[in-house]
Amino acid sequence: MFGHGDLRLVLLALIAEKPRHGYELIRAIEEKFGGNYAPSPGAVYPTLTLLEEQDYVVAEAREGTKKLYQVTETGRQFLEENSVALKGIQARMDLAAQAFAMHSTPESVREAIRTLKQSLHMRRGPWTAEEAERVRKLIEATARQIVGGPEN
Repeated sequence: MFGHGDLRLVLLALIAEKPRHGYELIRAIEEKFGGNYAPSPGAVYPTLTLLEEQDYVVAEAREGTKKLYQVTETGRQFLEENSVALKGIQARMDLAAQAFAMHSTPESVREAIRTLKQSLHMRRGPWTAEEAERVRKLIEATARQIVGGPEN
């Protein structure tokens, strides 16, 4: 979703708006994409550590292991120096959000997907090779029907 260095600027800009926890940053980006995309914690938290190491943010421990990130003056200067790049990233994010919205899966379908996943996890008894094959065929046939291809 983001090019090299883009996530760093986006996170820093969000922190400059107001101090935030890592989870809040992930949710803020997800919100910008209308719930259709969220960066992984595996991308966000190392980037926050990098921002700390570069003295662009400081982290204050709160509520156990949670850290509240605040922008530093050095971070504000970095944002100012990179304002053109940030505006470009934000424009690309807006375009991507619009594209996601046009092709967004309806909530009722997303809920059905969650139900399917839950049913697979809650299935009782051991998986036999025959049962795994039966379920695989059901799921693959349904997938082909969704995209309009042949069932077999």
